[in-house]
Amino acid sequence: MKNKSLLTQIKNVSLIGATVIGCWLTNTTKLLALPQEVIIQKLRPIPVFTIADAQGAPLIASNEENAKVAGVFISKQDANSFVDRLKKDNPTLGNQVQVIPVSLGEIFELAEANAKEKEPVIFAYVPTQAQVEQAKKLNNQYQSGVPLFVAKAGDDQGYLTIKQNDQEVIPFFFDQQQVQQLVDNFKKAQPDLAGSVKIDVVILEGVLEALKEGNDEMLTKIVLWPSKESIDFLRANAPNQN
Repeated sequence: MKNKSLLTQIKNVSLIGATVIGCWLTNTTKLLALPQEVIIQKLRPIPVFTIADAQGAPLIASNEENAKVAGVFISKQDANSFVDRLKKDNPTLGNQVQVIPVSLGEIFELAEANAKEKEPVIFAYVPTQAQVEQAKKLNNQYQSGVPLFVAKAGDDQGYLTIKQNDQEVIPFFFDQQQVQQLVDNFKKAQPDLAGSVKIDVVILEGVLEALKEGNDEMLTKIVLWPSKESIDFLRANAPNQN
């Protein structure tokens, strides 16, 4: 896995400038699950971070069932902290590894291809602890997984939508503060619906499964929104960007 393939794609991605335009209700025409290439395209703008050796191969560990596991960090800072701890606990190994950025779309594609192997590698997503705490406050049923935050409003609790690249989309945020900003903007624009707004918590792993197997038109509208940390990383590393 190489970071160049991720960073060279970012310049075509619109990350900011979205405007709240309304709600999307899910009781609409049903569609088949999304094709894999469409899912990969949806996931491509999201940077995640793996621990890899000098050749770029992911660091593989074994879990309690002796399955092969590769960690995928949502936060670069968390990935760096893991490497720092590894250097202290196991200097020989720690000094041979590095943090590699890769798109979530590439991880999804690798995971799908790897699942067909006799001894597949499990890609375990590592959430940011601060967002885990926010998810617990918003939803006491949340237990594990990478939390995503999505806003709903109205009597029918339709998902809040925004305009991005002339398309109406439903943003699922990795960062609770970002969805709160969306909610605040919506309340100002639609004060009569302010009391009906709620922030829901879902998990990334569940969304990925839904994209593969679901049959709701809403799936075509979902856009995963990078966290502020990820946006800063993309701006700092994307070619030909100011």
